[in-house]
Amino acid sequence: MNRLASSTSPYLLQHANNPVDWYPWGPEALERAKAEDKPIFLSIGYMACHWCHVMAHESFEDAKTAELMNAHFINIKVDREERPDLDAIYMQAVLALNGSGGWPMSVFLTPDLQPFYGGTYYPPEARHGLPSFRQVLSGLAKAWQTQRAEIMQVSTQLAEQIRARARLHSNQPFPTNALEDAALALLQNHDWANGGWGMPPKFPQPMTIEFLLRASPLIGEEGSKCACHCLNSMARGGMYDVIGGGFHRYSTDARWLVPHFEKMLYDNALLAHTYLHAWLVSREPRYQRICAETLDFVAREMTHPQGGFYSSLDADSEGQEGKFYLWSLDKIRQILGDEADLFEAAYDLRPDGNWEDKTILQRRLSDETLAERFKSDPQTVADKLAACHTRLLTARAQRIRPATDEKIITSWNGLMLAAFAEAARIDWADIDKGAGKSRQNRYLDLATRNAQFLLTALRPDGHLRRTWYQGQAGSPAFLEDYAALILGLFELYQTDFNPRWFVAAHELTEEMIATFSDPSGGFFDTPADKDDLLVRPKEIQDNATPSGNALAAEALLKMAALSENRMWHDLAENALGLVAQAAIRYPLAFARWLSAASFARGPVKQIALTGNIDHPEMQSMLKEIRAAYRPNIVVAASPYPPIAGSPSLLNDRPPLNGRPTAYVCEDFVCHAPVSTLEDLRALL
Repeated sequence: MNRLASSTSPYLLQHANNPVDWYPWGPEALERAKAEDKPIFLSIGYMACHWCHVMAHESFEDAKTAELMNAHFINIKVDREERPDLDAIYMQAVLALNGSGGWPMSVFLTPDLQPFYGGTYYPPEARHGLPSFRQVLSGLAKAWQTQRAEIMQVSTQLAEQIRARARLHSNQPFPTNALEDAALALLQNHDWANGGWGMPPKFPQPMTIEFLLRASPLIGEEGSKCACHCLNSMARGGMYDVIGGGFHRYSTDARWLVPHFEKMLYDNALLAHTYLHAWLVSREPRYQRICAETLDFVAREMTHPQGGFYSSLDADSEGQEGKFYLWSLDKIRQILGDEADLFEAAYDLRPDGNWEDKTILQRRLSDETLAERFKSDPQTVADKLAACHTRLLTARAQRIRPATDEKIITSWNGLMLAAFAEAARIDWADIDKGAGKSRQNRYLDLATRNAQFLLTALRPDGHLRRTWYQGQAGSPAFLEDYAALILGLFELYQTDFNPRWFVAAHELTEEMIATFSDPSGGFFDTPADKDDLLVRPKEIQDNATPSGNALAAEALLKMAALSENRMWHDLAENALGLVAQAAIRYPLAFARWLSAASFARGPVKQIALTGNIDHPEMQSMLKEIRAAYRPNIVVAASPYPPIAGSPSLLNDRPPLNGRPTAYVCEDFVCHAPVSTLEDLRALL
């Protein structure tokens, strides 16, 4: 057993019995590299990564390969989800060396942490133009002894590139036409045949779709049309798990049929939120159903008993990628019996399947088309198919499940908290046949328990932590953890108006500014006291998850609107200057920034509701506010005088004539208070 046995990462624990003399990233490994003048082999991956498992089995479990590694290198294994800072720093080197990157990431460093060679997966034997991993190890071990000067030259150049990227500063305002230009560029580059952007592999891009929903008032209905086209394409199945709910990581083909089968918490948080907003825009029932099924999947399969949300489900089960999700026609007929004909028609099922002799379920015919074919009505068809899904889900639950990474990550939990919190304030009656309030209560309970868990287990000594696993909190939090949690608490406060959540968000906002602010503009990703890094990173590009800086700008803008704090607003505006030009040129890479800029551009309506929150008139006002997609509205509510800890937006705003009253302000300038639903509707 190597030095990974005490790790808080399930991914690292999977490597604890490798013959490789693995170290976690830390002083012991780094000091040994310097003392023995050995290069570092840094392997970065994560538990749900299929090719990480493949390389582990082929190379890290192989005694001869391990012997080479142990003799010539100090070997460090890192979970990218625990250490996004290391992942971001050294991914820049891999991209510079190869033009592409991914995981597993394999990087070779000098003892002073400068990268000099890197790639991703290396096979055990040379193939497909790739050298074998043993060839790489032997060649670099020899080069370290005989070509040290060349290695140092390459490493110095790469290190300087990485340092230059971290010296970003904000020196220009966000252009007034940037939002329209970015949205039009997205429309022009959209795949109108299949939905989405770019060539396979195709990623779901929820932040881009969210921005297009926001941008529709600027560019017309084409914005929401494009967003809905993409959402419709993914929702048919393949990328989306039509049986159990939730989305896989990405599609390997253009039609969203064959996914990479891992399921990540962050994808499902962002996509659930986006489908919810698309429903508010369009009232298309399908979007509400997809949102509900995704949230229900997370509640059922990715929730710790204490309230935290797990990180991911593996792509593999029984050593085969996707096996848990694949079907045969015979098995479906056996399970569904008389209803199999309807289901076969809906999904165009064939004996030879649609992928490697198996079937990935992807919807082909609509309820309306099926109703005509089977001489029924669309609602009856929908009800029968839902019953089929339930029976298949019950049968699938008997299979050997993919492994779950039960590590709890603060930033990803913050994203999911925001989704559950907002879902808890909409009407689910159409989904639940008149019992929509029970779903609201269930989602609110999940959100409340999650927030409670994050503010205790992930903040054990008053300082926020990045991860939690089996009762043990991990290393200090990063910028993205603070910002995502602030946004989650912000949404939860706007759902139940418990000032506890606003107080916690306010405290975290002040901590975030004090810990991560860069005087040149924006924020660093790590605290100042991390002295084991090549550079203090400052990532601005959105990737699969929003960048910490984009989340921080959004959190500051929204918290400023609730607390009437102009300094926080100005900090966010200054951060937006970091991406003023890049966001127009590369909107897919800066979509969360574009949404933050849309909020900054406004107009933003600040609504203070004062009076008895449970009063029917107050509830009618809240229902009106929540009935539409209103991304640039913030709401505070309290009896008068305000409950201690409530946002300052409620100060000095008494009810009119003892009735629940709405004070509507726009960009910090207030209208006269109103106490009727009609007057509030006019102001909205």
